[in-house]
Amino acid sequence: MEGRGMFDLADRVVVITGGAGFLGPQHGEAVARFGGIPVIADLREKEARERAAELSSRWQVPALGVGADVTRPHEVARLRDLVLERFGRVDVLINNAANNPKAEDDFQDLSRLESFSVERWNADLAVGLTGAFLCAQVFGVEMARRGRGVILNIASDLAVIAPDQRIYRRDGVAEELQPVKPVSYSVVKTGLLGLTRYLATYWADRGVRVNALSPGGVQTTQDSGFLAQIKQRIPLARMAEMNEYQGAVVFLCSDASSYMTGANLVVDGGRTCW
Repeated sequence: MEGRGMFDLADRVVVITGGAGFLGPQHGEAVARFGGIPVIADLREKEARERAAELSSRWQVPALGVGADVTRPHEVARLRDLVLERFGRVDVLINNAANNPKAEDDFQDLSRLESFSVERWNADLAVGLTGAFLCAQVFGVEMARRGRGVILNIASDLAVIAPDQRIYRRDGVAEELQPVKPVSYSVVKTGLLGLTRYLATYWADRGVRVNALSPGGVQTTQDSGFLAQIKQRIPLARMAEMNEYQGAVVFLCSDASSYMTGANLVVDGGRTCW
């Protein structure tokens, strides 16, 4: 469409893992808005199909919703085969799937380092890191074969800085029960930066660009005490709106970032400056 210019994603097939989750639908919206074809892959097949149908209706693109468990190699291979059968190629992979353990979840004491179980550790790494590796392996090989493609790993500002556990503190709660952001989140997101650099250099001569996006937090229904704490730590003095990462996603998926690979784009309201 006229006006999109170098940001044009017309007819590019973009696989988005965790596409029916928290930010996944926003990534799909960004892709469809600029003419791309979003493939919404999610463990929850019904939700994936619903999100794809919404995007198809709103933006007149042939979006596809697929159920897939990114921790299972055969399901990732099956996802690739479905995409190739339907569209004949894959142009972009957005590794977005992740468990997102929150400090505000119930049983906060189980999120503390002292009591964090190896089962939760393994589960979080399986989705967020091993899943990203498997998808990059399967789809990246196909891109390298064709001689072009883009992989975008969704990291976090907590891949750059440690979580400031003070913002989660609650009055009247014993020290050993204070909620914290679990260790697995930081490890997964930091690991994605290493994966990004590795893949970027591994496939640079095959036309595959690989970058990471590190978004900050999004304001939803957090309590006022938490919001007051975190806003003091962000130069723009607010958390992001849900749709404020769409521009960065389009930039990193399109030819607008054609000379960019192995990089981490931090979009966090300035939080990591302090």
